[in-house]
Amino acid sequence: MKVGICILSLLLGASGWAQSVPPRFELDYEAMAKKIIERLAMKQGETFLAVAHPGHFDELIPYLRYEAMRAGAVDLGVIDVIQEPVPEDWSEATLREGGRAARAKLREMLGALDASVMLPGANPGHPAYAAIQDLLRAGQGRTIHFHWIENGSAFPLPGQPLPPRHVIDANYQRALLETDYEAVAAHQRRFAEAMRTGEVRVTNPAGTDIRFRIGERPVNFQDGYASKARTDEGVILIDREIELPTGAVRVAPLEETVQGTIAFPPSQWSKRPVHGLKLVFENGKVVSLSAESGEEAARREIESAGEASQSFRELALGFNPLLAVPEENPWIPYYGYGDGVIRLSLGDNSELGGDVTGGYVRWNFFVDTTVTVADKTWVRGGKLVQ
Repeated sequence: MKVGICILSLLLGASGWAQSVPPRFELDYEAMAKKIIERLAMKQGETFLAVAHPGHFDELIPYLRYEAMRAGAVDLGVIDVIQEPVPEDWSEATLREGGRAARAKLREMLGALDASVMLPGANPGHPAYAAIQDLLRAGQGRTIHFHWIENGSAFPLPGQPLPPRHVIDANYQRALLETDYEAVAAHQRRFAEAMRTGEVRVTNPAGTDIRFRIGERPVNFQDGYASKARTDEGVILIDREIELPTGAVRVAPLEETVQGTIAFPPSQWSKRPVHGLKLVFENGKVVSLSAESGEEAARREIESAGEASQSFRELALGFNPLLAVPEENPWIPYYGYGDGVIRLSLGDNSELGGDVTGGYVRWNFFVDTTVTVADKTWVRGGKLVQ
């Protein structure tokens, strides 16, 4: 027995990840389904639909449908998107035309849909969810985005690997099931109220120092609430698309107020490494670019994507302590929704109520910033102060 334990320790001890979470960690699909339907707050007689990618979270779907029925909803079943990647010899034109026709018909079919869940692997590029988005834009229905890792939600830090899958699964499941949703929502609203009162300033040791105001721009609260009453109060598309796990506040500042510098960590631009990159903004537009190495690659991406790539997009600030960057073996969980993680994005911010269009979007994550609003500190060194 002792020999077996020692061998197992050697096998698992090579990576710090395995010491805290068993490699055979199994997801609790029943508990997850209960939490998702709870956050949807289904009412008697409402209709419910799942949009799924074959082979991803198939075990969750029966529990979701059952919990929806237990809540009194009418289960409309599941729409599968086409499994990807598709065969190489399939015609892109056929898929494109078929998708366009399907989107239009599905929009008609789903016109009375009340609630849906977009499961891992499905995305707005698929006709089924594109049709649902058309309805959401028109003020009809609500949905939960349940991306998990399949939609690229976990990000490495420079020089650090992503943890193994079972570690990410355990982290996300804990955040889904154990988050204090009321506390996160209250904290988010205090921050949003503060942003209305003065200038937001973001700094970090590398040289970031950027300032802006949000005025009356809509603030999106990813607080995990997806009830009809809550989402009907929304004014932009993503107010009807609620993320689980949850945790971020998102806002597109008034473009003309964005002034200053963003100093980026090592990153890739035009698929090439770039170090020491700094972008200087005036009135929300990039006016200068410099880098210690890889400047040409950064300049190519910035200049090739049009006006959107040269525009500040949004501030996103994470509030969920259960999605914080770990002190040991650090990585960025779930789109930077964790405690103190900042996203300073470039590009199209029309989905946030901004004036920048063009389609290009680039997320940039920062884990060492200080954020002040009207001289009050909310984040210090990448950690929420409140």
